Amino acid sequence: MLPLLRFFQNILMNLRRPFLFALSSVCAGAVLCAATMSVAATAASTVDAAVSSLDDPGPAYGPDLQGFDYPAPVGRFEFTSQGVPLQMAYMDVQPAHANGRTVVLLHGKNFCAATWDATIRRLSDAGYRVIAPDQIGFCKSSKPEHYQYSFQQLARNTHALLESLGVSDVTVVGHSTGGMLAIRYALMYPRETQQLVLVNPIGLEDWKAKGVPSLSVDQWYQRELKTTADRIRSYEQATYYVGQWRADYEPWVQMLAGMYRGPGKQIVAWNSALLYDMIYTQPVFYELGQLSMPTLLLIGQKDTTAIGKDAASPEVRATLGHYSELGRATAKAIPHATLVEFAGLGHAPQMQDPDAFHKALLEGLAALPTNR
Repeated sequence: MLPLLRFFQNILMNLRRPFLFALSSVCAGAVLCAATMSVAATAASTVDAAVSSLDDPGPAYGPDLQGFDYPAPVGRFEFTSQGVPLQMAYMDVQPAHANGRTVVLLHGKNFCAATWDATIRRLSDAGYRVIAPDQIGFCKSSKPEHYQYSFQQLARNTHALLESLGVSDVTVVGHSTGGMLAIRYALMYPRETQQLVLVNPIGLEDWKAKGVPSLSVDQWYQRELKTTADRIRSYEQATYYVGQWRADYEPWVQMLAGMYRGPGKQIVAWNSALLYDMIYTQPVFYELGQLSMPTLLLIGQKDTTAIGKDAASPEVRATLGHYSELGRATAKAIPHATLVEFAGLGHAPQMQDPDAFHKALLEGLAALPTNR
């Protein structure tokens, strides 16, 4: 059965786009044509999903992560951006005993708002209101067919969400790619950012300037179409968790892989490709010195994350992702920075050692001067 499915998949992959384009050009607006295009697209997606499910067994989720449960109720912020109606999913968790402060949690590239589960609970128990959005292009939020992704745009979207909730002064916590976004948000909205917390942020070096070759969006897209649970797990074990693996990491692997098993695989991969291009081409590294707010750096020393490093030469690859050095250089570059180092941890210290991480986070939040 699998060879037959692959046969049809190859045919559809080769014919789908030119066929649909030609069809739409010839009979745009015709009901019959529209129906034919819909059937063709659905057939292609069905074959792709069937092949995926045989290659990579496990749960299959919709393109907006339909079917995967979050640890708190999910709200939907509806807005229009770049002429496109969009929905931004988010969790807004109110504490039982509020301390008057709000923390915004920004997820990384291979993460979702749900992966902040333990952090949300610890912050809420300490009295913080916690808002954890999925950025456009990720997880339970919209994945537009055409969108000019930039960290400025994602920061504006996040700011609009907070405005809709009546929230202004916040502590912004960003992990991984969310760290790049948190830096951009703080630069754009310094008066509304009480405190900045960066958890193993990427972007602490300029990969392009260091010799990582550029990949086109089309190349990123082809790479993303090959995403499987095994690929995700292998990458995260080697890069995020210092070669270790635990059962509690697996649900997050299946969360990501499930979107590539479902019928929305292509749009998920396409948005992911656009996002990788954004990350590679929009470094925040050169603006670290402009951050004016108190900044807490929480850095796992064993992290080796660097975008596109597998496409770089061995010589260039050897120079990338040394977080034991990057964290200290960043602490020197940011005017009001406090650095906390986790000696044996990798890219996701909040998941690898939650107790040590949350102790450092809560102590750092409590150290914010009250006269700001």
